Amino acid sequence: MKLIHALPAAAALAFIATSALAAGDPAAGEKVFMRCKACHQIGPGAKNAVGPEQNGLNGRVAGSVAGYNYSPAMKAAGFTWDEKNFLEYIAAPKTKVPGNKMPFAGLPVEADRNNVWAYISQFKADGTK
Repeated sequence: MKLIHALPAAAALAFIATSALAAGDPAAGEKVFMRCKACHQIGPGAKNAVGPEQNGLNGRVAGSVAGYNYSPAMKAAGFTWDEKNFLEYIAAPKTKVPGNKMPFAGLPVEADRNNVWAYISQFKADGTK
């Protein structure tokens, strides 16, 4: 009888834990990232291209990828990439970091922003998930 009462509580905790971790869908974010691939690489073997590679973005200081020629504005941005800063930036890059050289207008759809963050943030600095 105790097991029967424990099951709903365990299911509720599992749902809460999952929903707290999953603001976005990495699979959907991979599709959104197709728009980013013209300039950015991610995953094993990713290199700087028109834009810096995106491996290990979560927790990285803005403007700090070795070998990439950042704008003075991005070098002086003064923040570390996390979910909040990324979502603000990708919504309107020229508003978050005025004077940055990224020619992308931003992702206007909140779900797209959340999904691409879920996709990007799963990659470690070495390109593995």
